[in-house]
This record gives sequence, C-alpha cells and structure tokens, in this order.
Amino acid sequence: MTTSIVPYPDGPLIVRGDFDLLTPDGEPIDPGRGTIALCRCGKSAAKPFCDGTHKVVKFHAEAGRETPAPRSGLRE
Repeated sequence: MTTSIVPYPDGPLIVRGDFDLLTPDGEPIDPGRGTIALCRCGKSAAKPFCDGTHKVVKFHAEAGRETPAPRSGLRE
C-alpha cells in the first residue's frame, strides 16, 4: 500500500497508508491507526496529532503549495 499525505484547507495533514511515525531521535510513535491527522497550526495539545484547535485559532493555509519547491539535496 502506498502512502498519501493530503493537506486540508485550513486544517491538518491527513496521512493514509503504510508509514512510520518517528520522533526527532528516531523513536517510533504509535499512531494507533492507519490514517492520521497531523497538526499544521502548531497549537494542538496532542502534537504531532491534530486535535481540532486549528478551528479555534482560525488557522489559515491553502491545500496547495504556498512556498517554493524544496531544494534538491536535502537530507532525508
């Protein structure tokens, strides 16, 4: 199964499929399911997961790309 990541307008990133979620130190985070919503507003009390706070803080972000494409050669 492939992985898809979809930015929702004014909301989270929805991740579906086969994925690993890790801390910055490489420790696994158990998502508890195969589809998750990741916070984009930075205000969630359940980071990295979305808890709906984006609605309260009136977070705004389009669903498409708002910044230039990443530079090639970045670490993975």
